[in-house]
Formats: sequence, structure tokens, C-alpha cells
Amino acid sequence: MDKLNHLKITILCENVVGNLAVVGEHGFAVYIETDSGSYLFDTGSGISILHNARVLKKDLRAVKKIFLSHGHYDHTGGLVHILDVANPINVYGHPEIFEEKFAISKEDLKTEKRFIGIPHRKPLLETKGANFIFNTDFQEIENGIYLTGEIPRSTEFEKGDRRLYAKKGDIFERDIIPDDQALIFSTKKGIVVLLGCAHAGIINSLWHIVRKMKKETFYAVIGGTHLGFVEEEQLNYTIDIIKQIDIQIIGVSHCTGLTVAHRLFKEVGDRFSYASVGRSFEI
Repeated sequence: MDKLNHLKITILCENVVGNLAVVGEHGFAVYIETDSGSYLFDTGSGISILHNARVLKKDLRAVKKIFLSHGHYDHTGGLVHILDVANPINVYGHPEIFEEKFAISKEDLKTEKRFIGIPHRKPLLETKGANFIFNTDFQEIENGIYLTGEIPRSTEFEKGDRRLYAKKGDIFERDIIPDDQALIFSTKKGIVVLLGCAHAGIINSLWHIVRKMKKETFYAVIGGTHLGFVEEEQLNYTIDIIKQIDIQIIGVSHCTGLTVAHRLFKEVGDRFSYASVGRSFEI
């Protein structure tokens, strides 16, 4: 198995800023620098990525490939802006990223439906230079860089976010986000995992990676965990298992939420890190 000699991960878009010159947003994007070049994992909602990349001196024109963790607006909305400066370019994702995705909430006998899918349609993005490459299986993209493909839902307690639906014709069906993927790096220090939102469940995601990579330890797990939106039982089980897994750096972000992030810090101590905008992890 090839291992990367150098890996630098810089948070471009996130809800919290760690640098007064950058801008926060509800979204997630990561700039990745490796031996073989630069890559982008997710693109945020589109509000801050160009500005933050400029402030943090990350050249979007140098990006070789873009990876989309799933088809929600807060991870894909910036793609149209990236294509203005980096095109043509291969964009990797699951074939269901363009599904019509909604958040549905009920309050005071009222039902609110909010579209949360990719805000720009595939033909438009293709005319701007996106070459979509779809995958459902685990695969090596470059030496030492892997996409998980679809992540099996093997745990009983990771039930996902009950507000999320996909529109199939005229029917709204519960969306378990089959398009959810993680990005994996094999480095000299160990396995590094980038999560978009971990809609499949962070434990499901890590167990899937263990099976595919045949490694039971992780150097770093960084990104959104969606634990800020799950029920208490799922949160408790998840934290108990995370405490038992050999992970040296737990760098949470985005949909983890500050309340859950604070609890994780108390539970895992020095292994915890918050991945705010401008934060870099160099391996």
C-alpha cells in the first residue's frame, strides 16, 4: 500500500473562524496538499470559499481534482465558483448527489419543506468545466488517496437525521444519504480520514474503513460528524466507541456543533481539536 510522505489539510469553509481575516458560513470545504498535488474536498455553500482561499493563500487554480462528500448545498454550493477559476476538472461523487434533497420539519402543526440539495444542476456545472466521475465502490483515486464509496449501515444505534428526505417523483421518502462518502489518506504516520458530514454514521464510516484498509488505528479523523443533530442515545453510544478507538487526533467541525464538540473535548482530552476555518493539520 502506497503511503503519502506529505499531507497538509487546511479548512477553507466552516461554521467557526479561527482567523479574523476569514469568513465563516454553514458549510464545509478543505484544501489538501500532498506529494502528488493539491485537491479539494467539498466546496462549502458558496459564500466564503473564494475569499478564504485568497486570505489563506491557497491557490484554487492548482487543484487537480474535487471530491464531494454528498449532495447537500453546504458542501456543494461553492462548486460553481470554483469552476470559474479551475476548469476543466474531474469532480468525484456518488451518482445520487443530484437527488432532490429536502429537510422537513414540523412545528405548531405546520410542515416546512426546505430544499437542501445541490443548488446548481449538472448540465450547468458541466458547461462550466466539471467532469463528473461517479462511484459507489471503495476505490483508490491517487497513490495513497481513497474514496470510501457507499458506507454500509451496520450499527443499530446510528439512525441518522430524521428530518432529511429525498423527493422521488411526487413522493418524499426518508433519505439515509447513500451518497455519503469519506476521503482517506494512507500516510507514514497512519490513516487520516476526512468526513463531510458522516451521514452514514461516524462509527459505520470508521468500521468500513477498517475493513477496507485492514487497519484498526487512525492517525487523524477530521471533519463533520453530524452529531449535533442526532438523538441522545446515538450520541452516547458514539462517544463511548470513539473513546475506545485508537485515534490520535479527533478534529471535529461543521455539523458536530459546539455543544457536542465541548462534550467530546471533555471525553477525549488531548486527542481533541476543533477544525475551524484557517486551521491546518500537517502530517
